[in-house]
Amino acid sequence: MVFPIAKLVSLAVKQLSKPVAKYAKEGAKRSVFFRRYVCMPPAQLYHWMEVRLKMRILGLGKTKPGSVPQLNEEMATELGAEMLGEFIVFMVAVATIYGEYWRQARNAQQKEDTQNQRLNELEEKLLEVQVVTEKQDMQIRHLSRLLAGSTPDSSQTVRLPGK
Repeated sequence: MVFPIAKLVSLAVKQLSKPVAKYAKEGAKRSVFFRRYVCMPPAQLYHWMEVRLKMRILGLGKTKPGSVPQLNEEMATELGAEMLGEFIVFMVAVATIYGEYWRQARNAQQKEDTQNQRLNELEEKLLEVQVVTEKQDMQIRHLSRLLAGSTPDSSQTVRLPGK
């Protein structure tokens, strides 16, 4: 029952993170600082790595560092904003998974603590039963000695210890 609810909550959080990512993308496009220092550098790096990888896969040889043309500002901003939005959605998913892991670990720890407490209670009760058994065993041995020492026609009464 808990697992489907957790899945629904994580899905809801993911769906709610999409508008946040969209807002961040729009903000990145409007802010010069955000565009220039947050969006464009990762987009240019991604573009450079993508072109180099494609060239190697196609067998066209190694590319020189300056031979990969940079994206224009508009394309870099768009790609960077998309990457930022995906990163936000990914981080929300990671946080949700971590939260679920933490919740499960906490529940497991509580269950283990409850089991340990129950085990300790059972051990204490077992010790109490052992003490009572030893006491009764002593009383039985004492009574056996008294009965062995008395004669059948004797009028002695048998006294229990402690009475």
